[in-house]
Amino acid sequence: MGDPMGLRDMFFGTMAGAAFVLMGASYALFFALGRLHQSRSMGAASGVSYLLLAAATYVLVDALSLSGVWILVTTVMLVGYFLLPRAIWHLCVGTHAGESADTHSRATQ
Repeated sequence: MGDPMGLRDMFFGTMAGAAFVLMGASYALFFALGRLHQSRSMGAASGVSYLLLAAATYVLVDALSLSGVWILVTTVMLVGYFLLPRAIWHLCVGTHAGESADTHSRATQ
């Protein structure tokens, strides 16, 4: 078994886990708002949020002394957090393509 976790590592692990969730949510939110409103500042905010997400991931891995397959799991999570908002955006755009024309024609009838 491994060494027992110290109070400091437990604190940093908990804070890094919370930051991971919050930065992941803020990245997705700023990404979607940036695309929706075509705002470069929201796009920049999503980039900063992703960098903070990567930093929180590093702190989490370090504080919990993760190794082996757990490094792979956190790397896949980090890549997934980067790619999935983009994929979801393309899915929504594709799903709702042509919907504004249908809505406008029904509203004028």
